[in-house]
Amino acid sequence: MSLCIGVVGPCAAGKTTLVGKLRGLGFTVRHIAQEHSYVPSMWKRITNPDILIYLDVSYPNTLRRKRLNWTYEEYEAQLQRLSHARAHADLVIDTNPLTEEEVLQKVVHFIENFPRKR
Repeated sequence: MSLCIGVVGPCAAGKTTLVGKLRGLGFTVRHIAQEHSYVPSMWKRITNPDILIYLDVSYPNTLRRKRLNWTYEEYEAQLQRLSHARAHADLVIDTNPLTEEEVLQKVVHFIENFPRKR
């Protein structure tokens, strides 16, 4: 049985990059755009993944990574919209000090060691 993996997090956390790399490795993965929804459990309604991964990023890094033109208040609003998903995440990764490859390695290790239901 293949696990369905959901990836959430604020803008510029690395969701798109991680999803692409995981798909390249053959995983079934969905990029869940929860950060734009005011429905707290939208992540579950959209995908209801077997594994939910939350990627975290600081406001300054969002500005560096994507050169986003947004305010700290807008960033905070995304964090608030994501709070339900973060609280229910199986894995939370602070992407700030990590390379894309390090994030991928952490996620693959977690998935490979995730207890499978029988």
